[in-house]
Amino acid sequence: MAILEFHHVFKGYGIGPSRSEILKNVSLQVEEGEFLAILGFSGTGKTTLVNLMAGLAAPDRGRVLFKGQPITGPGPERGLVFQSYSLMPWLTVAGNVGLAVDAIHGAKPRAERAAMVEKYVGMVGLSHAAARRPAELSGGMRQRVSVARALAMEPEVLLMDEPLSALDAMTRADLADEIEGIWRRDRKTAVLITNDVDEALVLADRIVILNPDGSLGREFPVSLARPRDRGALNNDAEFQRLRGAVTAELMEVGLSVRLESTRILPALTPRHALPKAYAAAARSPIDDRYLQYSQLSKVYDTQKGPLTVVENVDLKLKKGEFISLIGHSGCGKSTVLSMTAGLTSISGGAIKLDGYAVEGADPERAVVFQSPSLFPWLTARENVAIGVDRVYPNASQAERQEVVEYYLERVGLGDAMHKLAADMSNGMRQRVGIARAFALSPKLLLLDEPFGMLDSLTRWELQDVLMEVWSRTQVTAVCVTHDVDEAILLADRVVMMTNGPRATIGQITQVDLPRPRSRRAMLDHPDYWSYRAEILNFLHDHAHGPAKKKEAA
Repeated sequence: MAILEFHHVFKGYGIGPSRSEILKNVSLQVEEGEFLAILGFSGTGKTTLVNLMAGLAAPDRGRVLFKGQPITGPGPERGLVFQSYSLMPWLTVAGNVGLAVDAIHGAKPRAERAAMVEKYVGMVGLSHAAARRPAELSGGMRQRVSVARALAMEPEVLLMDEPLSALDAMTRADLADEIEGIWRRDRKTAVLITNDVDEALVLADRIVILNPDGSLGREFPVSLARPRDRGALNNDAEFQRLRGAVTAELMEVGLSVRLESTRILPALTPRHALPKAYAAAARSPIDDRYLQYSQLSKVYDTQKGPLTVVENVDLKLKKGEFISLIGHSGCGKSTVLSMTAGLTSISGGAIKLDGYAVEGADPERAVVFQSPSLFPWLTARENVAIGVDRVYPNASQAERQEVVEYYLERVGLGDAMHKLAADMSNGMRQRVGIARAFALSPKLLLLDEPFGMLDSLTRWELQDVLMEVWSRTQVTAVCVTHDVDEAILLADRVVMMTNGPRATIGQITQVDLPRPRSRRAMLDHPDYWSYRAEILNFLHDHAHGPAKKKEAA
């Protein structure tokens, strides 16, 4: 029996020429007790869809029904978990959950309500933190409070609008496993909005694709046995088949809306590069240790004494090599990258690039940060041009402009290069940051989780851009990531860090997949799953101990 129904629903915003149609002719049924995942890209109307289910918006045309009756507004039978935590900062964990309990179950005795708060706080693994306020919690713990608050309403349907997207990959996986466990106990109807294929496969009974034009696409029944263990799924043939099919479908619908590039990159030599005439003759044995880490350590002074974040990091990169750094949060990945960029001082050991010690920042080491770092009063083109003007002093103004516009177009901003950074979304700003780094033609490209804030399609697109630039320039690159697939897709070697403090290199996996690479070809390659299993096993072995796992997340 369908508990939620959409019948030929249309929804848009604005009037006249500025009107934008978000959802188009959506018809959908959600069965009672089903776990449905709506999988799509940013801007396709996923949040509008869940808002219609929650009663926070009304359709322009068509009908949205709950148990056969039109939805006319919010109701306690439909609990909603938002992407942002939306907690009361002055209340404790128990106090935030208690708000929902008092609002819905206010007629019950005080002791019974207190027991309900205790039950749902415990259900998400936060009994030990019930007296803490949001400022004292990690991002994963705050989102657990949000989930507990929605569950405390005891809704018939649990609606989740990308509740895990702001979390790092390992915390996200842990919390997804907890949500799946809670769902199996209560078998409430659940609808998850996400852009993460693995998340959808681990949680859902059925996956529905939301196309970029706002229409519903293909459906994928997920018949994998529960409970679903991520490690075991990696070797499951049906999981591999489903994962490949869903990914291929997303890539197909994504390609249908991608604009083709029209600009050509001019052949210019940056000031920190050798002219091609004698660059080849300058090849030397140092190219085999082009980037060298020797006994690298970083110690911070704290009130409790010295804190060693990373120690004794030894690694050599060949010229033109691409490595990925992966590990749990707090393992020092970003610290190593920051020292490589010259933005953080080195406490012990040394870093050498092309035979010279790294000292201070320099455009020969271009950095793409996790969060965009742009001048908000400048346009996209002006932000990229700042570095280009410095790196190509002998080029004409027209040639420098060609470089700027080429990379802005490659990251999908060809029609937005005159837009102010202040008026851009976070995803658009990050695209500008990536274009700016590429445009510098650096000796070393450093990327600190540059795609972590972006939806799947944008992430895959920009990974393609990064691989294209890498194959063209053979620039040496280091990418910090939490994404196992991203690490394998991009790198020649995946370098795994042990947990901090005193983090160091724990294991290195050589990735021998042929180049040029594509995500689809990677998923079809027989060695891909063994690489993935090797990295996942390392991360599992170095996860926090059982007693600290939930608190750490």
